[in-house]
Amino acid sequence: MASPTIASLFGRSPIKPIQTHMETVCECVGLLREFLDSVIAEDWDKANQCGKQVVKLEKDADKKKLSIRKHLPNGLFLPVNRSDLLELLSAQDRLANRTRDITGLVWGRKMTIPESMQEKMTDYVDTAGQSSRHALQAIEELDELLSTGFSGMELKRVGDILDKLDKAEHKNDKQQIKLRAALFKLESELPPVDVMFLYQIIDKIGGLADTAQQVGSRLRLLMAK
Repeated sequence: MASPTIASLFGRSPIKPIQTHMETVCECVGLLREFLDSVIAEDWDKANQCGKQVVKLEKDADKKKLSIRKHLPNGLFLPVNRSDLLELLSAQDRLANRTRDITGLVWGRKMTIPESMQEKMTDYVDTAGQSSRHALQAIEELDELLSTGFSGMELKRVGDILDKLDKAEHKNDKQQIKLRAALFKLESELPPVDVMFLYQIIDKIGGLADTAQQVGSRLRLLMAK
């Protein structure tokens, strides 16, 4: 059987699979808010459905990542290095992995969010999701960046998107501090094990925004070369 051509694997652009991977990743992250709403409502059937969909999308993203790694040629004629693209891909993939870890931990322990923390937690998750969406917007411009040689108005446009990503991540950091302070006030009222896992969830959600920023940082490095 003849080997597939580069064109058949990647279409018109070798960047397209990386963009498609990021779309899947962002869809996975986007389910986290619906999952959290179900947890707050203690609707565990719906939470289970959301969790299963997260796992499905994470596996889909993982398959796409492996396919890209397998088929992206070493000698590809691009103004960027193959290794740089693969590092960008790995950063993207960590977003889906972190989302799966969060939903798996919350679902596995049937964790509940204290009422006084619920609004702060949903805002926190929303900001993490916003960070991921900004990262997706930037990745969607990668084709145009390449076609313009990382210059001109397109460079500024992507830079503006990445600035928004940095601001969202910074906002997420501030929300994390407030959430940890709110949980600290409740420590004496909650079982110690619950407190420990709530701190873990807060850290893991913050890790989502951090990872989205890492995607942006990888893209900034590409833009600077």
